Amino acid sequence: MEAAVVIRTEFRYNRVMKKKSYAAMSKFMRLIETIANSKMKQLDFGDGIVLYRGEIHMIRAIGDRPGMFISEIARYFGVTRAVVSKSVLKIEKSGYVRKVIDPLDKKRIQVYLTERGEAAYQAHNTFHLEKDDYIFAHLEGLSAEELEAVSVFLEKAQQMIDHHF
Repeated sequence: MEAAVVIRTEFRYNRVMKKKSYAAMSKFMRLIETIANSKMKQLDFGDGIVLYRGEIHMIRAIGDRPGMFISEIARYFGVTRAVVSKSVLKIEKSGYVRKVIDPLDKKRIQVYLTERGEAAYQAHNTFHLEKDDYIFAHLEGLSAEELEAVSVFLEKAQQMIDHHF
């Protein structure tokens, strides 16, 4: 029978777990910390395109749906219009997007990529094609049962993250 270990976190929460479960949970918690801490990391996509994760993902969303309104972008990311307006202003000043006032409603602003924004959008797509292929190949190599186990774990992990963040 596999030995159990007691997990003691900074929150003084104790739980008895099997060593394999503990090892997996430790890897998961390191992953969460890495993701949480990566928000302030800039990514270099080459050709002078250096952006924060949030900026490049906003560019991606606008590139996927040209002419999105600020309110639509806010709903898409689950943030306020003020947050989106501030982010759009920053990437607009950097030359990645342009804003257009909706001719039917002067209060609404649509956002489009500029030529530089298109270059960033394409560089981001290339980045993911080059860097993420191994994970897709791994998932495609799993049996239906293994894939289901991964899927269930990810759903549970999302619930945990929703409670903590």
